[in-house]
Amino acid sequence: MYLTPEKKAEIFKEHGKSATDTGSSEGQIALFTYRINHLTGHLKNNHKDYNTERSLVRLVGKRRRLLDYLKNTEIDRYRNIIKELGIRK
Repeated sequence: MYLTPEKKAEIFKEHGKSATDTGSSEGQIALFTYRINHLTGHLKNNHKDYNTERSLVRLVGKRRRLLDYLKNTEIDRYRNIIKELGIRK
C-alpha cells in the first residue's frame, strides 16, 4: 500500500496544524497532491488504465475546488500552500 497511516500522519503534521488535524484545507490539499503524484506515476506505466485516469481527474478537481476556496477566503494561506507544494495555477 502506497499510503500508510504513518505517511498520512506525516503529511498532515507537515502541512496541517498537527498530525491529527485532518480537516484543514492545507492538509487535505497536501494529501491530494501526494495521491495525484502517485497516480500520475502509475499512469505513465499503465496508460490504458482508464479507471485510474478517472480517479486522477476527480482528485485534481477536488484539489482545485479546495484551492479556489482557500484563495477566496484567505489569500495568504493559499499563496503559502502553493509555494510549499510547488503547484502551479
